[in-house]
Amino acid sequence: MAKSTADIVFDQALNYVKNNGTRITVCDTEPTTYTEAITTFKLADVDITSGDYTGPAAGDVSGRKVTVNAQAGVTVDSTGTATHVAIVDVPNTTLLIVTTCTSQAIVATSTIDIPAWDIEIEDPT
Repeated sequence: MAKSTADIVFDQALNYVKNNGTRITVCDTEPTTYTEAITTFKLADVDITSGDYTGPAAGDVSGRKVTVNAQAGVTVDSTGTATHVAIVDVPNTTLLIVTTCTSQAIVATSTIDIPAWDIEIEDPT
């Protein structure tokens, strides 16, 4: 039996992140809570708006995606090794998205660039 999901279903989820994801944090450990993402494991962060996303659009493989646009010159608050990036909804104190990043040692008071990356929901198989 075939499986399918309408694009609007995926777009609603992606638009929720786009419209409510207000901060990107770079972390040294995978955060599982809002507090871990913004304090416990945070090495750097930058506030973002819906204009810092592109899409929703067709996914690279299937389904739909939204691209989180690159952020340049983000100030590093704490020295450590970046391993994860999170998007949080600050007004609602909610952790929305966590993903891995290329492991990189970063030093407090320096700056880092966060490259563009995709949040993609693939079609069901």
